[in-house]
Amino acid sequence: MNQYLLSIYQPDGDVPAPEILEPIVRDLDAVKTEMREAGAWVFGGGLFPPSTATVLRLKDSEVLTTDGPYVEGKEHLGGFTVIQAADLDEALAWGRKVARAITLPIEVRPLQHGSR
Repeated sequence: MNQYLLSIYQPDGDVPAPEILEPIVRDLDAVKTEMREAGAWVFGGGLFPPSTATVLRLKDSEVLTTDGPYVEGKEHLGGFTVIQAADLDEALAWGRKVARAITLPIEVRPLQHGSR
């Protein structure tokens, strides 16, 4: 089995109102349960806002520390799930289910071997 990262990209801004967010959370929980039952779930988590990020960057043999995200954009990485799947087609099928549940863009990317 290969492992894949399902990255969730969310728009910057306020958290959606409860009447919008509650059905999304319910649908996403259902997909996570399905993943666990199928043996695809490895782990996942949500992230705090980009304002909580710290970037470490090598410059002239020194590692500099700066606040905030590395890049500025209108969306940010909001969370992720690592799954195991037989191949990319299976990983994409899980990614489609997550995209339908969460209504946000999902990037599916294979992990390199030895990343465990």
